[in-house]
Amino acid sequence: MSHNNSDQFQEYHLEVPDDETSGTRLDKYLASKIEDTSRTKIQEALTEGHITVNRKKEKASYPVEAGDVLDVRIPIPKPPEVQAEEMPLDIVYEDDDLLLVNKSANMVVHPAKGNWTGTLVNALMWHTDELSEPEEDTVRPGIVHRLDKDTSGLLVVAKNDKTHRILSEYFRTKDIERTYWAIVWGTPDKKEGTITGAIGRDPHHRKRMAVVPEDKGKSATTHYRVLEYFDHLTLLELKLETGRTHQIRVHLADNNLWVFGDQKYGGDSVRYGPNTGSRKQMFNNLFASLQRQCLHAKTLGFEHPTTGEMVQFDSELPGDFQQVLGMLRQNCKPEHIY
Repeated sequence: MSHNNSDQFQEYHLEVPDDETSGTRLDKYLASKIEDTSRTKIQEALTEGHITVNRKKEKASYPVEAGDVLDVRIPIPKPPEVQAEEMPLDIVYEDDDLLLVNKSANMVVHPAKGNWTGTLVNALMWHTDELSEPEEDTVRPGIVHRLDKDTSGLLVVAKNDKTHRILSEYFRTKDIERTYWAIVWGTPDKKEGTITGAIGRDPHHRKRMAVVPEDKGKSATTHYRVLEYFDHLTLLELKLETGRTHQIRVHLADNNLWVFGDQKYGGDSVRYGPNTGSRKQMFNNLFASLQRQCLHAKTLGFEHPTTGEMVQFDSELPGDFQQVLGMLRQNCKPEHIY
């Protein structure tokens, strides 16, 4: 399948392979093959004449056959204008060029489908509007990098184009230090090590990422160091060389080190050790109160784009993360390393 964006359409070209089951309804077949497209949208596109089978218009009930050539144009809806919203922000540092925010878990960074409000960008737009003088153009915050919705921690935000360009280059050339803390199921073979492996879309779960062959994804490197052992779990410090989607969670899960509480990648069940009695109940209670993965972007260091000074920022572990750590230290024979 190939696809591209035209002016107002997402375009797809599909050829039904010989080993596909024939006879499936056209609308059902396309909905299963095209990401983020519902059967209703497919039916609407068919009605409006945006889909052809072997260069001919067909109905939604057309039975797909091996060898069929399907050309699809799905209208791209115009996104709503992003609005500033007054929300509390934990700002660690701020000057005229940039700011560091300690993002809470469950906050989406950037507005997108399904999350046009309540995001970090909505909050930053309000915050920077408050800073700018009425006669000046509104300062729009520039997101340089992102964190997953359910990952907490430090994000740097550019307040002008020049700073955004410089910071973006830092991330591209790896001239920035980022460390994360994570609680994981299992124990690495060594106290320190490096995980590599290209990351791309999981061919079996379209909403997940996976370690894939080099030609199917983007190269990724994650360094780890053990901070503390807890029977069948470990507290890790992780440093990123690259910033791929879900990189830490995917790299760890691929090495049988699932991030504690991670619902998407299998860390929200008892992976190691006894799964009975009070131990099982303790972990189930932690999963219920946590409702996310135990992953926190703890430090961020870089050369300030304006002053040239090396700056380093650190953030406290959030309360839910600390609660899990406290329970493990109390119940799982901790062994401190750092």
